[in-house]
Amino acid sequence: MKQTPTSIRLPFAVLIIFLGITFLSMSVKGQVLPLDPAVKVGHLPNGFTYYIRHNEEPKHRVYMYMVNKVGSVLEDEDQRGLAHFMEHMNFNGTVHFPHNELVDYLQKAGVRFGADINAYTSFDETVYELPLPSDKPDILREGMLIMHDWAQSATLDPTEIDKERGVVLEEKRLGKGAGERMQRVYWPVLLDNSRYAVRIPIGLDTVLDNFKRPTIARFYHDWYRPDLQALIIVGDINADSLEKVVKTMFSDLKNPVHERIRAKYTVALTGKNQFVAVTDKEMTSTTAEIIIKHPMLPLKTAVDYRKAIIQNLFNQMLAERYAELSRNVDPPFVGGGAGITGFMGGLDSYVASVNAKPGELEKGIKAVWRETERVKRFGFTATELERAKTAYLNGLDEQLQEKDKTSSESFVKEYQAYFLKDIAAPGIVAEAKLTRGDLPGITLSEVNNLAAEYITTTNRVVLIQAPDKDKNTLPNELIVNNWLRSVETENLSPYKDEVSKLPLLAVSPIPGKIIDEQQNKVLNITTITLNNGVKVILKPTDYKNDEIQFSAFAPGGTSLYSDADYQSAANAAGVIVSGGAGNFNTTELSKFLEEKQVGVAPYISDRYQGFSGSSTQKDLETAFQMIYAEFNEPRKDSVIFKGIIEKSKAALANRGNDPKNVFNDTVSAILSNYNVRRTGPTLEKLQEVNLDRAYTIYKERFSDASNFTFTFVGSIDTNVIKPLLEKYLGSLPSTNGHEVARDLGIHIPEGRIEKTIYKGSEPQSTVLLIFSGKFDYSAANSVKLDALKEALEIRLLQRLREDESGVYSPSVSEQTTKYPQQRYSFVIQFSCAPQNVDKLIASTLDEIAKLRNDGPLQENVDKWRTEGKNSLEPQLKTNGFWLGYINGQLQNNEDMEQVNHYNALLDDVTPASLKEMAGKYLTGDNYIRLVLLPETSLRRN
Repeated sequence: MKQTPTSIRLPFAVLIIFLGITFLSMSVKGQVLPLDPAVKVGHLPNGFTYYIRHNEEPKHRVYMYMVNKVGSVLEDEDQRGLAHFMEHMNFNGTVHFPHNELVDYLQKAGVRFGADINAYTSFDETVYELPLPSDKPDILREGMLIMHDWAQSATLDPTEIDKERGVVLEEKRLGKGAGERMQRVYWPVLLDNSRYAVRIPIGLDTVLDNFKRPTIARFYHDWYRPDLQALIIVGDINADSLEKVVKTMFSDLKNPVHERIRAKYTVALTGKNQFVAVTDKEMTSTTAEIIIKHPMLPLKTAVDYRKAIIQNLFNQMLAERYAELSRNVDPPFVGGGAGITGFMGGLDSYVASVNAKPGELEKGIKAVWRETERVKRFGFTATELERAKTAYLNGLDEQLQEKDKTSSESFVKEYQAYFLKDIAAPGIVAEAKLTRGDLPGITLSEVNNLAAEYITTTNRVVLIQAPDKDKNTLPNELIVNNWLRSVETENLSPYKDEVSKLPLLAVSPIPGKIIDEQQNKVLNITTITLNNGVKVILKPTDYKNDEIQFSAFAPGGTSLYSDADYQSAANAAGVIVSGGAGNFNTTELSKFLEEKQVGVAPYISDRYQGFSGSSTQKDLETAFQMIYAEFNEPRKDSVIFKGIIEKSKAALANRGNDPKNVFNDTVSAILSNYNVRRTGPTLEKLQEVNLDRAYTIYKERFSDASNFTFTFVGSIDTNVIKPLLEKYLGSLPSTNGHEVARDLGIHIPEGRIEKTIYKGSEPQSTVLLIFSGKFDYSAANSVKLDALKEALEIRLLQRLREDESGVYSPSVSEQTTKYPQQRYSFVIQFSCAPQNVDKLIASTLDEIAKLRNDGPLQENVDKWRTEGKNSLEPQLKTNGFWLGYINGQLQNNEDMEQVNHYNALLDDVTPASLKEMAGKYLTGDNYIRLVLLPETSLRRN
């Protein structure tokens, strides 16, 4: 982007000399921030824009995005929904990839449809996403051709249009429900009947069902044009050579001879206040939002950037205030908060929102508004601002530290916002320089002034959503306004920022000793044993410059407790950690951690107890202190506990209104053979959670460290971490109990089960088909089951979506376990029209029968194999993958070097071996069919 010229003119020369450097500094701050110099940006004569950047995270990968300043607001009345439909059609036939050849080609290249290759349409934009391997020149060339086709070469075959109607209508069906029905009512009010209120991207059934090719072709030729398009390419590529290709390939794109003006639509600020209350029988809670609209803050200059920092600090401190309020003994709401956020149509907004307890809307609204009023009246404190500044700078430092490890996709999103929304993208080095220059000088009064600027009495919308049964008790506009005014006249006191001066730990640990150390040079893993029996796995990596991820586990978990104790055991970690740790209660702990880049969370699952967390190198000792405190010095806070229970009760009150909740709870019950540990949440179960018992169980689970294994992956300095291991982990208590988890016998029941659940008013259905049973567990068989899953998903995508136009996105998942029993589950899921359920289930079972009788097509096995190899390569360069892999191998007693043989296992899979797997595991002997249908279907039956 061009820089705005400075305002220096000769008649003001004397004034300039007088003002000197101050004037020049102000002028520079008013300039548009230059784009990150690391990205190549160009504009072709036809108006087409490109951004190209070399980046090696991940290696051998490139991300290509075709970005269009084209969305549903540009539709004519007879085109409502066709901006989104056009997005679909670009996958259903282009000049070089007719019909479905595009998806087929990309699958063969190892790119997954829906997971890797994707697109979206919004009000003002349509974006196509394509990640590809960059070390295969032929695939890279084809990728550029795909981008070119997406820009202007869709064929819009009438046959493909008709086939895609059903798919788009099924996608629309997925969005139906209480939220969508209520939105139809409040959307015009919220958006002041602007263009956005009548151009929802999904469109109208009447258009989607009946439009002809010329109507969508008109939209395509009007708006898919080079002066509204940008190609963004970031990845492990040669940017110079690729720039030449872009200039050659995309210069032939044409703008229309009679070019329509691309209007910029906005939501008007009328100065009036509005109120809307809507109800629905499937709504599960009563919520209220107070939305105060303002012109959007631009983010183009250094001045804008400073304002954005102030806004972020404001939101950060306000969020902490509401978090503290939610921890009251009798919290005034299920959830609540406020802050400055984006809106749409050129607007920002201050939004105060509450999820109220049943029958307590007034209390909830007043509580949320009271904190807003407190901030407006008294502002924040100096100590709050200093903590927020430190946290902000720490986050920035972390980004700067990882600047050479930033993912390509992150850069793509940045340049996308630069092109579409004119949001500055100067790069992290420039941003760090701006922040370090601005942050120290930001004053408390500047942050506090935002409250007066944003919390105003005009352009305000009050939106209430509630269950139908509460319709007659909802307040009107006058009543809500009176509630707000009553808060504004209360005798409020300023917020007191109470910060503990104590150290985190109440007792200083007595260090233990490392007694054994083993090296696995193949995987660069060190296994350490401490004198109390704790085992530690260390895997130093350079995938991030300053990231350490860790976890811990020990056998036992909730399996060691009776059904009567289960609710207390299952909730023990969450309940106890919410009370704080060591010398700090939860509020003090939150303030202590706010300035640090560290997180530690204990857990108690079915078969294990342990920790998960992450840290930077600087805050690693704090992470160890947190582990020690949560292991040795947990806190029991009855006030926090009562608040959690009260909020949980309120959240359950109307849970059964939602058809999805009812269906999911039924599924969980059936698949666990109605075991009380797997059935849905209830008030009765909530009442079984006992604080004293939960505390005892927590202490029991973390009383013996001898059975714990800790794994640390990332930017580890072994010389630094070893003394910390001895001090904090070597000092943990040890009884050498060597507990093992119990087999509770909870698994999917055998035999054939069919159940239909009737719930909901929309004509939509959900189908689950489950195959399960005992499994001959091995790495090879697990890989084959994954291949079988992928082969079936490819076929269902082709048949149910493309051929029969009956679903939007069918999915297949599989899961295997080695302990406590070797078992598997194979789950097919899709949503569809109620009248198509039986037909689509029959088609699915027919495809499964083909797998059993004939095996999958070789080309589908090849697609799976290529995708598997492509996806593994970048995963191997992430700390998260290794942390999960190491823990999984340890818990399953599997060979740690198995990962090095993964590609060989993939190569061993053949259609014949998958036919054998299907014949063994998809017989239908253990088959469960679960269907959600609307209540109207029950009445018809």
